[in-house]
Amino acid sequence: MTDGEHKSVERRLYDLQVEHRDLDEVVARLSGSAHVDELLIKRLKKRKLQLKDQIARLKSALIPDLDA
Repeated sequence: MTDGEHKSVERRLYDLQVEHRDLDEVVARLSGSAHVDELLIKRLKKRKLQLKDQIARLKSALIPDLDA
């Protein structure tokens, strides 16, 4: 992976982590409100899981391949 590709992956990783954290706050706020839209919360949680999977894949891509 070139230095430019590495920085691009790191930037994408950072963006996904920010989005995941923001969704976490939104879900927490919505869950605490009196009028809860369960379907919306379910969709937001599903998006959080998708983001978590993407984050894990990108973190794995940043680990250098070692020739044994």
